[in-house]
Amino acid sequence: MNTRTPVSPSRSAPKTTGRMAVVDIGSNTVRLVVYDTPNRLPIPIFNEKSPCQLGLGLHSTGRLNPDGVECAINSLTRFIRLAESMGVERMDLLATAAVRDASDGPEFVARVEDNLGVTIQIPTGPEEAQLAALGLLSGTPDADGVLVDMGGGSVDFVELDEGTFGRTVSLPLGHLRLPETAGNDMSVARQIVNRELDGQPWLTEGEGRTLFAIGGSWRALARVFIDQMNYPLHVIDGYTLNSADARRLCHLIGNFGQSTTSGIPGVAKGRRKTLPYAAMILGAMLEKTKAKEVVFSGFSMREGQLLNMLPTDLSSQDPLLSGCAAMAERTGRFAITGQEIFDWISPLFPPKRDAESRLRLAASMLSDIGWSEHPDYRAEHSFLRTLRLPFAGLSHADRVFLSLAVFVRYNGDPDNNLVKSVAALMTDYDFGHANITGLALRLAHSVSGSAPGLLSRSRFVLDDKVLRLKLPEGNVGDREIYSGDAVVRRLNTLARSLDRTAVIE
Repeated sequence: MNTRTPVSPSRSAPKTTGRMAVVDIGSNTVRLVVYDTPNRLPIPIFNEKSPCQLGLGLHSTGRLNPDGVECAINSLTRFIRLAESMGVERMDLLATAAVRDASDGPEFVARVEDNLGVTIQIPTGPEEAQLAALGLLSGTPDADGVLVDMGGGSVDFVELDEGTFGRTVSLPLGHLRLPETAGNDMSVARQIVNRELDGQPWLTEGEGRTLFAIGGSWRALARVFIDQMNYPLHVIDGYTLNSADARRLCHLIGNFGQSTTSGIPGVAKGRRKTLPYAAMILGAMLEKTKAKEVVFSGFSMREGQLLNMLPTDLSSQDPLLSGCAAMAERTGRFAITGQEIFDWISPLFPPKRDAESRLRLAASMLSDIGWSEHPDYRAEHSFLRTLRLPFAGLSHADRVFLSLAVFVRYNGDPDNNLVKSVAALMTDYDFGHANITGLALRLAHSVSGSAPGLLSRSRFVLDDKVLRLKLPEGNVGDREIYSGDAVVRRLNTLARSLDRTAVIE
């Protein structure tokens, strides 16, 4: 699973950048994703797919789709040349169910390897499932329940137990294979799905837990669900729907005909035909596992493979904090760090609340991202940018917390309609916590001018009725930097949010 496929940069390629790439040769699409990996966060800097449909007709012929083979060869040739030009240091190519199961799969692999000078890895079904689980756990390290990863040729299941994975199985229920197996008869397809699921009694152990959905078909379904539910945040990763609502929508879409699915906005043309089958399978999974909810993930086998490619010191980093640190380095004006800001504001909050502390540290790291925006739009642009971060390790409530904290840091009004549109995704407690965090961040940047080294020379003391800002000992001129008009005003505002009176000592 860790076979290296180096890509030698061409003469015109840039110097080594630490870039890595994964090529996913799937039953439906062939996709290249290039990652810039100086840190743990798997943010793609290039992502392109070709809908080759290698697995089309596999059930009836036992062979790969001939047109799909030529499409895949052409796409792989382009992808490898692109990777060379981008200075990719390492590229792993993985072929999944269609190539694994087709009688001419070895012939296809040999042709690619001989003509293009690369090596293709073919993980087994359970190995593919475990890579998908690793991709999910990269963003949700304590995931608990059952993961279901749908491709064109198979559906893979992984048992998850608070961040570790156990039993796995791969079933021939992919969104291309199932309609062919069932003769495009939905009632027959349901019988096949139920029979396959009944053969896996351990799936019922997901009762009352979470079903994690990975794969392009599930993402397409999530887009439809978001539209149908008038959900305020159009971010797939972390989108959560309770089982009852999800099953109702799955039943509705599972009964759609082709003419109906063609009118669904936001769904790629190639997915519309098989979308009812995907919905039916998800509904059957929810019924079988009796899961309390379904959580859709934007991460997949590709991110799992990337983690296998990274050194241990990178793969073990927190994806959210690693991403925030990288963004702060690219966008900050001065050398002040999020850690310095976080340490300064920490006395304002209860200790030993790990999840909350993590979000405050992330907010501290992001608190200067809007400095280059136009002042009239600084708060708004920072809010939207933070809300839509392409980072792993964030629930939708976490996204709202961070965006509100940064919004308030830039003088945004928490009663603004922009905030109200997503405020229902978080609790009242978290709303207040985010507001206080934002006011503290605003004061931190006022006190320091966003320059390093100044905050650590003062400190907060929080009494029952008073918020004290202790200034450094020394000459008066040294202390005056901490007591300007803006500092006093913003300290008073922060104190009021804490139901205290402000005192500068």
